[in-house]
Amino acid sequence: MKKNNKYSYLQSTRIEDHGTRLYDVNGTRLPSVTTILARTKDQKFLKDWKAKVGEQEAERIKNLSSRRGTSMHKFIECYVEDVGYDDLTGLGQEAKAMAEKIIEIGLAPVEEYYGSEVTLYYPGLYAGSTDLVCLHNGKESIVDFKQANRPKREEWIDDYKLQIAAYAMAHDYVHGSSIEQGVIMVCTPDLYYQEFKVEGAELRSWKHKFLKRLGMYHDLIFDEKEQAKVEMTKEEFEERENEEYLKELKEKL
Repeated sequence: MKKNNKYSYLQSTRIEDHGTRLYDVNGTRLPSVTTILARTKDQKFLKDWKAKVGEQEAERIKNLSSRRGTSMHKFIECYVEDVGYDDLTGLGQEAKAMAEKIIEIGLAPVEEYYGSEVTLYYPGLYAGSTDLVCLHNGKESIVDFKQANRPKREEWIDDYKLQIAAYAMAHDYVHGSSIEQGVIMVCTPDLYYQEFKVEGAELRSWKHKFLKRLGMYHDLIFDEKEQAKVEMTKEEFEERENEEYLKELKEKL
């Protein structure tokens, strides 16, 4: 696949801090888009699903999906960058077949790409890693590859669209671009391929929705920090009380 070096992307370091994913960009730690969405999402569906299948089975499915998705992404990344790669495990070969389906159908309209697995960030607000920035059917696009255990309904992929919107805003702000669309390419283990596009007025709407979630996240973090201050004050108060008690006790002795 032909590469166009039109945009220059920064390297970043991904950090996991007490369950929160952060990106260190130029020495500044920024919350990841996925963390922002996870912390501000209604958890009812997830809780109901876990209650239905059981915690242990839910964890098994989650881990399997994560490993399969990571391997699938690796195959696609190596194809795009023309690097040899293989994974001969059963799971690896399953992921390879899924990647090949996405490459065959999804990447066919890609004329050139600007970056693969690149860090995108909005200074001071958030960061993330998108799978591909490219020219797709003549439009500058953000592309995300997704593995799914079963076909997706459009109403199930709000978070995917919010991710696309966040990455498009970050790319436009930092690189002075005008990302026209997001393309979400999904494949299941039985090689059922789906594609969802977000563009025009719909893309603008999802940008607005992401900004609302970003505001919710920062309100949540502020509240947690204020609560931590209160708890720290309580601890300090108790320490002072103990010190005064010990002082009084010594005086009596």
